[in-house]
Amino acid sequence: MTNHFGDMEANSKVILFIGANSAVANPVGGMKHALRARDRNNAKIVVVDPVFTRTAAKADMFIRIRPGTDIAFVYGMLHLIFKNGWEDKEVIKNQSYGIDEIRQEAKHWTPEEVANVTGCKEEELISFTRLFATTKPATLCWALGITQHSVGSSNTRILSILQLVLGNMGKPGGGCNIIRGHDNVQGSTDMGNLADTLPMYYGLADSAWKHYCKGWGVDFDEFVKRFAVSTKEKRDKVGEKVKGTNFNEYFYHDPKNPEDRNWRNEKGYSLAKWWQGVLKEENTFSSGNLRVLWVQGTGITSMAHTTKIQEAVDKLDMLVVAEPFLNEVAILSDRKDGIYVLPVCTQFESEGYVTATNRSAQWRTQVIKPIYESKEDQEVMFLFAKKFGFYDELVKGMMLDVVDGEIKQVKNEFVWPDDATDEIARVGQSIGNVGRTAKRLKRHQENWHNFDPVTLMGRGPVESEYYGLPWPCWDKEHPGSPILYDITIPYEKGGMGFRNRFGLEHNGVSQLADESVTLAGAKIKGGYPQITKDNIEKVLGITLTEEEKTKIGSSWSMDYSGTILKKCREFGITPYGNARARAIVWEFPDPIPKHREPLHSPRWDLVEKYPTYDDQERNFRVASKFISEQTEKDWSKEFPTVMSSLRLVNLSGAGMIERTSKYLASITPEMFAHVNPKLAANYGIEDGAMMWIHAPQGTKIKVKCIYSESVTPDRICLPYNFAGVMQGVDLSSRYPEGTKPYTIGESSNTVTNYGFDIITQISEYNAGLCRLERA
Repeated sequence: MTNHFGDMEANSKVILFIGANSAVANPVGGMKHALRARDRNNAKIVVVDPVFTRTAAKADMFIRIRPGTDIAFVYGMLHLIFKNGWEDKEVIKNQSYGIDEIRQEAKHWTPEEVANVTGCKEEELISFTRLFATTKPATLCWALGITQHSVGSSNTRILSILQLVLGNMGKPGGGCNIIRGHDNVQGSTDMGNLADTLPMYYGLADSAWKHYCKGWGVDFDEFVKRFAVSTKEKRDKVGEKVKGTNFNEYFYHDPKNPEDRNWRNEKGYSLAKWWQGVLKEENTFSSGNLRVLWVQGTGITSMAHTTKIQEAVDKLDMLVVAEPFLNEVAILSDRKDGIYVLPVCTQFESEGYVTATNRSAQWRTQVIKPIYESKEDQEVMFLFAKKFGFYDELVKGMMLDVVDGEIKQVKNEFVWPDDATDEIARVGQSIGNVGRTAKRLKRHQENWHNFDPVTLMGRGPVESEYYGLPWPCWDKEHPGSPILYDITIPYEKGGMGFRNRFGLEHNGVSQLADESVTLAGAKIKGGYPQITKDNIEKVLGITLTEEEKTKIGSSWSMDYSGTILKKCREFGITPYGNARARAIVWEFPDPIPKHREPLHSPRWDLVEKYPTYDDQERNFRVASKFISEQTEKDWSKEFPTVMSSLRLVNLSGAGMIERTSKYLASITPEMFAHVNPKLAANYGIEDGAMMWIHAPQGTKIKVKCIYSESVTPDRICLPYNFAGVMQGVDLSSRYPEGTKPYTIGESSNTVTNYGFDIITQISEYNAGLCRLERA
């Protein structure tokens, strides 16, 4: 999220919700701010969605498109923007790279072709584009309806490019507002709870591991012995070349010795396809089968392909569930042993901070001590570490600090969660986390009443600080950055240009911002590279002392001494550079976003014209099908109905917590699907009757049919918040005594079609096909 909801309320003149239903999805507060923007600014609200949602009911304009065609729709907007000269020519000239290629692709997407592919009306596209492009500032919001596609990564890119082209990035009331589903989703991604990154978005290269080892007080050479290690020379000599996971690297391994790999430098299994590490149905790359699944803090039954998860659980040696409420992955299998349920605490029995969707942190004080035999999450982890012999290494980082520019041990005991928070601040330089210490966050909690809820600006004891210190918060004097990429305000007030991440030039074109683009108050004019040990003296025109040269880190994101941050503050510049925003990602299969039909497309005539990707040899340690799945047959002949997911305001995620409340459960007491009456009539299904939904993978679910005009006769939508029934079989008997929710039902993910994003491997939840049958 580049901006925040308060900024949208105060400044936005047009608000686009695309793939987002903020009126019912967490956090619902986003809708409140949009409605206030209408009252304050006469802002227009537009919803682009396959379904007429509750957000659409409050909109000034609703445009219905076919699931999986967002890129085509946005290119239709760009076609009109370039044709009418509505683009921000100065931003394109001075702060961007690759827009010419976007312009060329947009020529193809005439209103006629967009209407053909997306199903929207030409006049809707033209009218909305004129409104969005000519009204300043305009913002857009997206959520899982954008990301959960085989082209999800391209979806997010094209929306960012749209805002770049219109000059809405880095502007109050503009930007891209990505709505996170829970109160700490942003925090969990910041902390690297993914299979392809270390915390704070450090990669998996040894330079990142060395940075963390230094911050943890651990010897790197000893640390790497935990992994299967081989030398590059040996791999080059005996290995075969296998395409890597980020599309521009190649890894070498000896096919006769699968252990001969540098596993620390590679992605693990993703949450979407972890079960392939057990079932091995597709080509996998690992040293053996996954044998244990540990579930803690995630609703794994909200993952796609529930039947595959069920098969994998049956084959695991052990399943551990550490949750305050029973995670229903524990009842998928009928096995009698090898499943352990650990009662961890709720958030009310814990303390620490969460990071909200706008990058602001919020400290939460423990309300009550853990009750009964339950333990806090970290206590479970500490016990685990003690059992397996690495407890001292796990906690050592909390007893370190920077002293005279060097990491040193300063205490022999730690205080949880204060010292953990300070450790995270100390090592999280890559997102500018250094200033978000426990002391500052606690002070914000104590003075929440002294912050303006719209501007986030504080007063009194928190004067000139933004609530929650939204990152980047570069140092302990920095106020936080509520709006990313705003060059009109100084560094010390949260200003910055675009980050220099991709080299100094590409195809002979400088990747640094034009000399006319200077951060307010900066002593360095125009664009400049990210600051490193090797270039700091040249870029800043200074001479470091010998002591500074000895202690300084290799770059701004790996400098524990604080030298780079200190010098950048003196010069009023952002340590990550001042560059151009690139529209071309040359490492990706699609350097610029392209419309590609969903793997299971209802338009066989468009599959040949807009095919998906070639099959993926390897990503997250497993192969994935794309074109072979899409072209196996015309899936729409047997499965003619499009299927999308929806959210329920009374349930969230897998619903495993909310369905244990009889009051919340009573609002939606059983699983259902919204079906257009015309579609239901074709199958003889009455309103309120039970029906089967069949999917291309041979799975099915039995749910109630609810007549609804919110969907057209070619599609249905259904919630993903239920579990406890599997393909018509009631699993109630498998719940431990006292843990069964007040309501159970089929999981929609049982019929989620096969399909994954080419980059992130998120499942294609929102563009599958199905067939209905009267039960």
